[in-house]
Amino acid sequence: MRTRISLSAVVIALIGLVIFLIIIVGAFAGGVVLTPYLADRVQAAPASPLAPVAQPMMRLPAPENDVLAAYEQALNDIYEAALPSVVNIQVAQKIEPQTGNTPYNFYNDPFGFGMPFPQTPEEFYRRGQGSGFVWDTEGHIVTNYHVVEDAADVEVIFADGKTVKAEVVGTDRDADLAVIKVDRPAAELQPVTLGDSDKLRVGQIVIAIGNPFGQEFTMTSGIVSAVGRTIRSGNSPFSIPEVIQTDAAINPGNSGGPLLNRQGEVIGINTMIISRSGSNAGVGFAVPINIARRVVPTLIKGETYEYAWLGISGATLTSEVADFMKLPSDTKGALVVEVAQDSPADEAGLQGSDKILKVAGQEYQLGGDVIVGINDRPVETMDDLIAYLTDETQPGDRVKLDLIRPNGERETVEITLKARPGTGEVTQENK
Repeated sequence: MRTRISLSAVVIALIGLVIFLIIIVGAFAGGVVLTPYLADRVQAAPASPLAPVAQPMMRLPAPENDVLAAYEQALNDIYEAALPSVVNIQVAQKIEPQTGNTPYNFYNDPFGFGMPFPQTPEEFYRRGQGSGFVWDTEGHIVTNYHVVEDAADVEVIFADGKTVKAEVVGTDRDADLAVIKVDRPAAELQPVTLGDSDKLRVGQIVIAIGNPFGQEFTMTSGIVSAVGRTIRSGNSPFSIPEVIQTDAAINPGNSGGPLLNRQGEVIGINTMIISRSGSNAGVGFAVPINIARRVVPTLIKGETYEYAWLGISGATLTSEVADFMKLPSDTKGALVVEVAQDSPADEAGLQGSDKILKVAGQEYQLGGDVIVGINDRPVETMDDLIAYLTDETQPGDRVKLDLIRPNGERETVEITLKARPGTGEVTQENK
């Protein structure tokens, strides 16, 4: 009996020895294998810190035809070629002094002292900046009207670091365009190459160069997000047609700078953004270069560019409004909302809306003429009408308008266009 117990003890001891040897051998082999039983009971000791070993970054093999490298090189080539033509514009605007005689404003005097001391000094200047580009070798530079508006002093900084005084020679508030001039040798001026903004298509690559937030000569790129937009220029009552929308980053300081296509041609002048914060939100707009082609030569002469004026404000006819006016819901056109007094439209008897319909809190202007064609060209939106009048007509031209009258009858009238008044009195989409 004792022999059997001893033999059993020996067998158990041998099995334990074998398990122990397996664990030791496994550990020396580079990894410890624990049974579930042991794993629940073994606590790993904290590892001692190892000396860092530099590992080379893995480099992807470059394909024979590296598309990204070619794209990067193309962008750099465009930037280098255009850079001598782009300028930084520094502006000082004189602010009229405000004295104690101005109406009292609690929010400017939160402590209620009401002291009659000046709110601004006698000589106060606000500094601003923007961008521009060289138009010709005579020293003319194109920028935005709002960049040099009310400027008392203008300086231009070129990419080579040269700073030159400039004078404003012409402005067009309605198109947000301005021309300034510098005195610099023609050999040191490199005019831009102009493209054709009418040929732009959505999705095409565009490049913006300017001076956002004072960071001189910055390039951003993106695509044409939309074409044919209509926007209002600052305080002007008139709209700019055929505007280019882009997602290329445009920020304060970019205004007036060129928007280029992939050939390095200027196809637009960066003018504004839509943003809640005031910085880029991917919705930027540029005045098409084809408008500048027509306007800039007149501004260089120191003259005022005259646009043809019809004298209405209106909106695109929607299917809802068409239903309310008892027109077929698929009727398209520009609904006349208001007619300016003594305007060509007024003299021709065009009628504006005479009633307002409220449906579910929404107001609809009803009762005006609907313009469905001009000179045998269909008008489907108010933008169509604005673009045609801006691009295709001049003061004194006689145009033929196809109308749907408020009673539903169709009629054609002829109107002689006038020049726009200096300031518009009609709001919304003026033309």
